[in-house]
Amino acid sequence: MKDGIVESYTSLDNSISIDVAIIGAGMSGALTAYYLRNSGFSLAVFDRRHVGMGSTAASTAFLQYEIDTPLTKLSSYVGPVNAVRCYKACRSAIYDIESICKKLKPSFDFHIRPSLHYASFKKDKNDLFTEYTLRRDHGFKVDWLESGDVEKMFRLDAPAAILSADGGEVDAYLLTHALFKAVRAKGHHIFSNTNITDITHHKHGVTLTTAAGLNIKAKKLVIACGYESQKCIPKQIAQVNSTYALVSESVQEDLLWHKNSLMWETATPYMYFRIVSKNRILLGGKDDFFHNARIRDARIKRKTEMLLHSFSQKMKQIPLKADFSWAGAFAVTKDGLPYIGAIPERPHTYFALGYGGNGITFSVIAAEIIRDLLLKKKNNKVHLFDFNR
Repeated sequence: MKDGIVESYTSLDNSISIDVAIIGAGMSGALTAYYLRNSGFSLAVFDRRHVGMGSTAASTAFLQYEIDTPLTKLSSYVGPVNAVRCYKACRSAIYDIESICKKLKPSFDFHIRPSLHYASFKKDKNDLFTEYTLRRDHGFKVDWLESGDVEKMFRLDAPAAILSADGGEVDAYLLTHALFKAVRAKGHHIFSNTNITDITHHKHGVTLTTAAGLNIKAKKLVIACGYESQKCIPKQIAQVNSTYALVSESVQEDLLWHKNSLMWETATPYMYFRIVSKNRILLGGKDDFFHNARIRDARIKRKTEMLLHSFSQKMKQIPLKADFSWAGAFAVTKDGLPYIGAIPERPHTYFALGYGGNGITFSVIAAEIIRDLLLKKKNNKVHLFDFNR
């Protein structure tokens, strides 16, 4: 709403042949196209909506290396070595985004921010300290804060917290448009309002058919449609949930906290918040573990009240008033990791599925992996996020 239609892209009006087709013009599709823009492949991106108007428009854009599954728990799923590698890949992705933003013309607004992971209840403190110790021992830049430290630095009521140095924030919607501008500058094409209704796999590639009856022939296909990609996968790999968010009216600057840190808690589902432009606060959480758009949207008013109440219990000095509120869908996997790569049932096809609360950092990893797979280059992250893990 605040940025409007940044750029208009036409719908496809004739059948075409290309090297790589990308379905999904959100952040995942934009990053994949950006990473492939100089690859020598001819590219085209397709979306049934306008660019960036799916989950990207609803994104709260918390850039964290900490995924929804704590490192201690992830270690039990994928092994300690792979768990640490996943966390480090996410940390690197934050700085990859920073580098990309600097290279865009003009350079794009990006900020490194600390991240505070605070204990919601006293019973969470011991587990959180174990998490802190594990991260510290593996070289992550973290500090342990007792309740007095949290109160002094953040004016937050919490038993304890981990303060991480590595986090970031970016406007996902505007960045998506900036990435596509760079992609189009290399002669590639982006089409909005183009609904792909059928995908046919054959020996030498794929043929996509649109609702208008047009054909797109491609040697390779990348599916980057988030939770909507499930219909292209023969087995259930994620659960789709509903989440809620609001942006507040502006608050007094002297009421804000240490270095505009990203803030999130240990409770499940967790509340999270950060400072955005004009000293507004973006606040999200109160997830429902199901997805029904009609029921979800009917709950926005009540969920907004619940978020404001929970925030007031933690940050008593800030009288928060909601200005805008919304709801969205997001998919979660058993281990909290994305699915990136190929499956035998869909030849010549790659998936960039950045599920969970780290969709943007996962999308960076997916773009890098898929670029290397298409160029037949070795990438030691492939097995961390593949469908066979």
